[in-house]
Amino acid sequence: MIDVVVVSVEETKSVYYLSPNSLDLKKGDHVIFENESGLFSGVVCKPTYSEKKNNLVLPLKNVLRIVGETDKKTINKNKNLADKAMEDAKKYSKSLDLDMNFVDSYLNFDGSQMFLSFMADDRVDFRELVKKLAQKYKMRIELRQIGVRDKAKKVGGLGPCGLFLCCNSFLTDFDSVSINMAKNQMLALNPTKINGNCGRLLCCLGYENDNYTELKKSLPKLGLMMDTPEGMGKVVDLDIFGNTYSVDLGDKGIYKFPGEKRDGKN
Repeated sequence: MIDVVVVSVEETKSVYYLSPNSLDLKKGDHVIFENESGLFSGVVCKPTYSEKKNNLVLPLKNVLRIVGETDKKTINKNKNLADKAMEDAKKYSKSLDLDMNFVDSYLNFDGSQMFLSFMADDRVDFRELVKKLAQKYKMRIELRQIGVRDKAKKVGGLGPCGLFLCCNSFLTDFDSVSINMAKNQMLALNPTKINGNCGRLLCCLGYENDNYTELKKSLPKLGLMMDTPEGMGKVVDLDIFGNTYSVDLGDKGIYKFPGEKRDGKN
């Protein structure tokens, strides 16, 4: 077992598994840590705990220290510089006739690298833009083209449920979501109901999909012709949680029948 602390970076919503480096860290502490791209600032989202070594990618990078007053000034300075760089990027891209919609920008803590994300309908040759920015800011510049889901993750907002977007609050990766999940949960295939703020299928469609799949195993498929105690008919409705299904028996009307037993219960 090895001591681990989980730190999240506000700008990217990424999480890192790090060595606490013998520091007494609590949830919500702002810290400085190292990774492959230099030094970054982040927030402890899970304090020190023990984890099996084979569940981690070793060696772990270290948390260097808890953010102090001098560090706060550096972070604010970096934010102001990143904002200015994004304005310059917009100006330069326009002069270079590049169709780019910039979303955000940020620096790593040590100011050695700047990251800018943008959206575009097509692939963009931004080499000249990077050269201009690097010449002005004297640091490594990395431009990242992102999609609509990534933009929603960065910008945030409220979902149709009235809560903050999952991608902006706790999701760290985008899992695959398909229209079959909406069908499996018998949802109306109305884009305004099953699409999120990004215009893509709601991430939450995947949360309960496995449960629906398991519960439907005790029920017949919709549209199936089947022989019932009341005669032959067509399955026209399913009550997944009530474990019943309705069959249209023609002149006899629609009858409801119980599904197969679940864990010894009807």
